[in-house]
Formats: sequence, structure tokens, C-alpha cells
Amino acid sequence: MKMKADFQFDVLVVGAGHAGCEAAHAAARMGAKTCLITMDMEKIAQMSCNPAVGGIAKGQIVREIDALGGMMGVVTDETAIQFRMLNLSKGPAMWSPRAQCDRMRFSAKWREILENTDNLCLWQDQAEELLVENNTVVGVRTIWNVTFSAQAVIVTAGTFLNGLLHVGHNHIPGGRISEPASLHFSESISCHGITTGRLKTGTPVRIDGRSIDFSLLEEQQGDNDFHRFSYITEGRSLPQLSCWIGSTNKDVHDVLEKGMKDSPLYNGEIQSTGPRYCPSIETKLHTFPDKQQHPLFIEPEGTNTHEYYLNGFSSSMPLDVQLEGLKQIPAFRNLVIYRPGYAIEYDYFDPTLLNHSLESKKVRGLFLAGQVNGTTGYEEAAGQGLVAGINAACMIQGRDPFVMKRDESYIGVLIDDLVTKGVDEPYRMFTSRAEFRILLRQDNADARLTPYGIHYGLIDEKRKEMFEKKQENIRQLLSFCKEYSVATDKINPSAESMGTAPLLHGMKLDALLVRPELNFKNLSEIIPELSEQINLIDTQREETVEAAEIELKYHGYIDRERQLAEKMNRLENIRIRGKFNYKELTHLSMESRQKLERIDPETLAEASRIPGVSPSDINVLLVLMHR
Repeated sequence: MKMKADFQFDVLVVGAGHAGCEAAHAAARMGAKTCLITMDMEKIAQMSCNPAVGGIAKGQIVREIDALGGMMGVVTDETAIQFRMLNLSKGPAMWSPRAQCDRMRFSAKWREILENTDNLCLWQDQAEELLVENNTVVGVRTIWNVTFSAQAVIVTAGTFLNGLLHVGHNHIPGGRISEPASLHFSESISCHGITTGRLKTGTPVRIDGRSIDFSLLEEQQGDNDFHRFSYITEGRSLPQLSCWIGSTNKDVHDVLEKGMKDSPLYNGEIQSTGPRYCPSIETKLHTFPDKQQHPLFIEPEGTNTHEYYLNGFSSSMPLDVQLEGLKQIPAFRNLVIYRPGYAIEYDYFDPTLLNHSLESKKVRGLFLAGQVNGTTGYEEAAGQGLVAGINAACMIQGRDPFVMKRDESYIGVLIDDLVTKGVDEPYRMFTSRAEFRILLRQDNADARLTPYGIHYGLIDEKRKEMFEKKQENIRQLLSFCKEYSVATDKINPSAESMGTAPLLHGMKLDALLVRPELNFKNLSEIIPELSEQINLIDTQREETVEAAEIELKYHGYIDRERQLAEKMNRLENIRIRGKFNYKELTHLSMESRQKLERIDPETLAEASRIPGVSPSDINVLLVLMHR
């Protein structure tokens, strides 16, 4: 869509990172006239840190984005150069897909998608001022003094708001290395009563692969099976490359310890908080002084480049210290790097000042998504961007906000954690943050969320038919297993070879499949009727069979968790916003009154998740509601 001269839109998206791309694509797909403003059209969906998507819990988020009609999964599959399903030795609630991507192709594919999305314009510029009248967004003014008008503005500026880069004693304003910071836009938002803070993140050196002795490293190959991120892609088209594993050693640590006085993390030059679960190498040495080595993962950045990413060596130490330390590793004796590791400090906004729709409680029509809400990670950003894009379009169209509950998605857990608990360090998703993670598996994200995607017009008819056919195939397979009786003479001759105990009496196939040694694959080899049933599935067969098998094997755990979720959801239906003057509720603790007043939760369940609000406080509110 070409830019119109009037610069009038329904939705403006500021920032074309992972959150901005999903937000703009979703809003435009829903029919809102949308403009995506980016500082550099060559850096759309730039992978600022690791060129990888997914991982523990993050992979589930990407599957959910895809199930809703977002594009991160599609782009990842089309640009993947290594795919792995993590945690396969654990239960399916822990299985997490992860892919190494071709960095340049990833960005190019996203730009191709955006440029061919109806109702969407791209504009290269820098937002300078948020325009607000009567506590309502009316548009954005850029550094080129172009005024855009809109009913909704989604800010997804990542680390660019007052960004400051650190390498040793060198401190340079920037949003990424060699890219300028946005120096005024943050203040134009915070002046409306939106609280800001400072966070820090970092990234490692980039290495010339021709200088690495790979014979001294452990090779890590990817998987070559049916698993992928998107429910609609058919596989991976790019050459699949290996990653490599190494480690630091005492000599490396000795060099880094000597240079610690020049690290801005430990000489007082950086005051902001960094991510606990992705620490710098300096923090690792400081936190674990007795460890003689720390793991390193050497990961390719693409098929047409020699550039490698050194996962595990995030640092802001002086360049000479980084380089000298790394050369103590035998595989890096002749190391050549493209650029040093660096730390970056940036502004974020207090997410407790947002509704679950990600719209600001202070400014009508202002939505915030991604790292500006205090999160870290492409996946967390993209999930927020998708929700913000949907809700911006809903607001324009007069529809109710789209809000997912904690038992519906990891994205729902993420947003609920942000708006009820806030952040005091960069927020990263883990499976442990989701109390209903058995329900939120990567295999069933489409069953959970694609009906929403259909409802909001993000799923086309072809994909809708694929989804409905898959769900029907799962139902038929489950029904067959519940009805088919297995006689002892059918299974016992093969029981020993399959590592399971012989049957004492016949049983239904679904009960037999609960045994951990048995699965659809080995049972279909001795039960022809099961093999025939599986062969009736003509599309997405392996994924369908896996989803059905997980439902059968873990149905007891799934049913119990679903009952717990339903019990909690009853509190979600008790709305308390506007019902109390918390200052006057002397039966509540002082901490509880202060936090309830500041966050102003929508429901009793949301109130129960606020740190400092005790179960007894919730009981008091419940009694008052009944009165």
C-alpha cells in the first residue's frame, strides 16, 4: 500500500521490531488503516541479539502467535538453519521448539510480508512526540516534522528510548550498535503520568567463523523431523547448519578478572538492572567465583555469511579485554571478530499502568508492547505486539477488548504478570511462570487459540479448513481408541519386545496407551485397524497423531488441571474495578490497600495475583462483594 499524502490513519505503530511487525500486520489484517513508522526500513524485525527464535516457554509463545494468525512462526520456518525440540526427555508440557535463523533472510521475509499486507503503509522516520488531547491519543509528530493523526498509537520502540551503549569506558547514545537512540519520544509519553524506569541488556561479540578451529569444539546438530513452528508451513527449505559447543576456562577468567575494574557493570557506570536469566560473563564470574568454566554456544548467523554469534559471552568490558580473554580458549587462538559485545541501557514504562488489552490506563488509545513494557526476548515482544494490534483495531471498530486468561496461553500469563505484578528486572518467560502449563503445551496451541484468530479475521478460509479438519481427525482418532478393545492375544506376543508387561485381560486401546512404553507407532505395527485409522489422516498426519497421543497419555493430569483452572476462573468473573475506595478498607493491610489503589485490578482473580495482596485480603473483598 502506498503512502497517502494526508497522513491520516486508524492505527500508528512506532517501531518495526518483532512487536511492531506483529502489531501492524494484525491491525491491518483486521481492516484498520495502519502505518508502521520505523527508523530504518533495512532493519525491520532485526534480530538485535541472538539470531534464534523459541526456546524454553518462548517456543510455546511462537506457536501461540502462529495459532492466532501472527507471522513469527511462518518467518522462522522459512528462514530456519537449525531446528531443535528442547526438553524431549521431559513431559510434553515442557517440550519447547527452538530454531536458529538466517538473520538477513528473517528481516527480508518480514519486510516482504509487510509490504504486501493490505491496509498497511511503511514510513521511514523517527517518532519525536506523542500527540495527546484530553488524555486521548490523536497522533504522532516525527523528527522530520511530519504529523500523523490516528485514533490509536502502539509504541514498540524496543531499546531505542534514550538508549545508551557501553563498551568499557566508552558510552554512546544508541538503540543498537551503530544506530541512533530516540532521545525525546520517551519524555513525550511520561509527561502524561506514565512512570518510566531504566533497564539494561547486553549482547556478545560477533565472530568471523574462518578464525575458529571447529575441530576443538563439540558439534551440535539439529533435528530432522516433522516439528516446526507454524501450523501451515510444510518444512524447512534452507540448508541446515550445525551449532558448536565450547567453554571458558581458568585462563579466560583470569584475564576477565583483571579487567573487571573497567567493566561499566562493576565500576558504577551502569546503575540499571539487567536480565537475571541471561547474565553477562562478568556477572557469571562475580556470582559463581568457584566455577572453573562456563558453557559457550557458537551459532551461525546465516547461510551466506561467516558471522557467528557467541552465546554465553554477553559482555560490556573493554574491547581488548574481551578479545584477550576469548583468545585463551584453544578454538579461538586466532580469533577475529566483527564487533565487540556491548551493554545497553534504555527506558521502559511501568506495565502496571496498562490494562490487559495493553492500552494505557492514563491515555486513551495509547498501547505499549514489547521491551518498552520491561520484557526481554523477541518472542515476548511479538506476543505483546500481536495482542496490542488486535486490541487497537478492536478499539477503532467498537469491539470488546481481546484478553486471554492464564489458562488459555503463555501470552495471557505474560501480560497478566506484567499488568498485575510489574517488573523490577527484564521479564523473561519460563514454563514455571504458568500454573496451568499442562494445558498450555506447544502441540495444542492451535486448538486453544485458532478460534480466536478466526473470530478476529486473522485466519483465512484455507487455513480455517485445515484447522477444522485436523481437529476432526484428532477427535476421530481419540474416539477410535476409546472404543477399540485390545485382546490379550493381540498384544501379549509382542509385549516383551516392546518392554511392557503382558495383559491379564483385554482392555480399551486408550487405557493401553497410558503405558509409557507404548505409543501409536509401535502399536500400529501389531494392530492393523489402528494403522488403517492413522492412514486415513491425509494432511498434518504426524502432528495430528502426536497431539492425540498426548491427550490420551496425560488425560488424567489434563483433566485435573482444567478443573483447577475452572475454579480460578470463577474469581475472574467477579469484577471489582470501581467498586471500592481501597483507602477506606481498614480491614486490608496497608500494603494491600496501596497496591490495589495503584493497580486498580479489574477482577478479584487479578487482585489475588498482586504481590502483597494476601489470601485474607481477598476473602475480605469477597465478603464485601457479597454484601
